[in-house]
Amino acid sequence: MPALSLDHYNIFCKDLDATVRFYERYVGLTNGDRPPFPFPGAWMYAGEKAILHIVSETGRGDQGSGAIDHIAINCSDIRGTLDQIKKDNMPFEVRKVPARPLQQVFVHDPDGVMIELNFWHEEDVKELQGFDPMTNKAGAKKEKAVAAQ
Repeated sequence: MPALSLDHYNIFCKDLDATVRFYERYVGLTNGDRPPFPFPGAWMYAGEKAILHIVSETGRGDQGSGAIDHIAINCSDIRGTLDQIKKDNMPFEVRKVPARPLQQVFVHDPDGVMIELNFWHEEDVKELQGFDPMTNKAGAKKEKAVAAQ
C-alpha cells in the first residue's frame, strides 16, 4: 500500500473571503468547484487539482488533528512574488537551502498558518544578500516589507 502523492490539505479559517484572497494573491491558487457541503468553504486549485480545502470555522466540528508547522508549495517567479508581498507590506522571510538550487519565501496566512513558497532553479534574489544557508541566520531576518519603489 505505497502512498502515491499528497491529495490536499484542509484548514479552518475565521474569515473565508480573506483566506481565499490570500491564497489567490500570494500562492497563485484559483478558487474553484466545490461540492455542495452544508457549511461554508472553498476549494483552491493548482491547475486542475484542488490542493487546499478551506472551511469556515462555522463549519468546524469537534474533529481535528495536532499541530502542523507549515505547508510547502512549489511556485515560480520569486521576484514577482516578493514584489507583491512588499507592495502589500506583508511580513516575510527569505531563505536559501544549502546544497540545493532552492530559495524559499515564508509568509503567514490570515489565520497564522505558515506557508513555505518554494522556488527551484531561479536566480538568487537580492533579499538573500548576507544569508548563510549553513547557519540559516545571517540573512534569514524577518522583514516588515516596505512598499516596492
